[in-house]
Amino acid sequence: MSQAELVLRSTRVVTPEGTRAASVAVAGGTITAVLPYDAPVPEGARLEDVGDHVVLPGLVDTHVHVNDPGRTEWEGFWTATRAAAAGGITTLVDMPLNSIPPTTTVDHLRVKREVAAAKAHIDVGFWGGALPDNVKDLRPLHEAGVFGFKAFLSPSGVDEFPHLDQEQLARSLAEIAAFDGLLIVHAEDPHHLAAAPQQGGPKYSHFLASRPRDAEDTAIATLLAQAKRFNARVHVLHLSSSDALPLIAEARADGVRVTVETCPHYLTLTAEEVPDGASEFKCCPPIREAANQDLLWQALADGTIDCVVTDHSPSTADLKTDDFATAWGGIAGLQLSLPAMWTKARERGLGLEDIVRWMSAHTARQVGLDGRKGAIAAGHDADFAVLAPDETFTVDPAALQHRNRVTAYAGKTLYGVVKSTWLRGERIVADGAFTDPKGQLLTRT
Repeated sequence: MSQAELVLRSTRVVTPEGTRAASVAVAGGTITAVLPYDAPVPEGARLEDVGDHVVLPGLVDTHVHVNDPGRTEWEGFWTATRAAAAGGITTLVDMPLNSIPPTTTVDHLRVKREVAAAKAHIDVGFWGGALPDNVKDLRPLHEAGVFGFKAFLSPSGVDEFPHLDQEQLARSLAEIAAFDGLLIVHAEDPHHLAAAPQQGGPKYSHFLASRPRDAEDTAIATLLAQAKRFNARVHVLHLSSSDALPLIAEARADGVRVTVETCPHYLTLTAEEVPDGASEFKCCPPIREAANQDLLWQALADGTIDCVVTDHSPSTADLKTDDFATAWGGIAGLQLSLPAMWTKARERGLGLEDIVRWMSAHTARQVGLDGRKGAIAAGHDADFAVLAPDETFTVDPAALQHRNRVTAYAGKTLYGVVKSTWLRGERIVADGAFTDPKGQLLTRT
């Protein structure tokens, strides 16, 4: 404890070794030691005792659409990072769309970083994008510090980010594998989508039929085959189809280097509960049935699914029309991901250690930040979320920090109130009050 400026103390601290009473010593923004609860506080150090509230490592969300610049009326770095901080998230990685320009060249990355620098309340990193015509830009982007590359296998919904066909996927993957980069993929097969019934209108059942499971399953099988061909690292984004789980498990057993994420909305919301016309529930791939959800939870428990991320993809309220065919597909979930997940996890007999594994430790590992983020351990950044796990609140859209306060969770009562969030040993939000932005821009190391 000789090197400590701050000591954060709680009867419940979630560490890699388990949850225990502890005093966490911090100096220079870094955790210097995790010591017994009653360890003496060194002279000159400030003690913050949060009692029985649980201290978690700050969450790491590797799938966020900030949309800034270019579509800042949808979301921006100022509002997105405030929402994240309010929800206990201390690091996010921004998707290369739906901003204009997309993050598909080094010059575009430079624009994105310049816009984010003064607005980030939490630490922010960036994904690059893999397009049909930018294979030449992938290595320069990698060298400039992006954490990997996103690709779509079906239309993305925005013209400036076209999808890859199978030949283009192979070219991009071969290039990325050459420098051992990571390709992260929105896996839905365009041919299966085109063959599905497209009725439109307000009925959720019609929308669900338009995005069938076999579109996901086929695209994932294609991706796994290409990953094996090139010995490439790949990551399946926002898995919603439980039918793909055996394919993934088999590929892993065969040596394919694949990781998988799913999202809170697939784990906490079900198709059966979506009202007609309620396009705040629309996302692609879609929220599926309760039986499918049970299998996703099982896959998290057995490790087939590695992590949980928000896929925060907001839009202006006017784009959320009551026609599921034309409404924007995306769910805004940054501020509510931790309580939404905790509410359902506790119902299933799971603990906060599981939440930390899926939403902090494994997401940090996915992007190579696990030596710095994702754990309360010596040498890691002093990023914390202080949670009252047994307190509840009812979701009021007006209380959200997102730029557009549209949420699929409106009116739901959730467990888990984030009391404060800390970034490198500084409290950046407490009881709804925010400091000035203190986030740093991160690069792949």
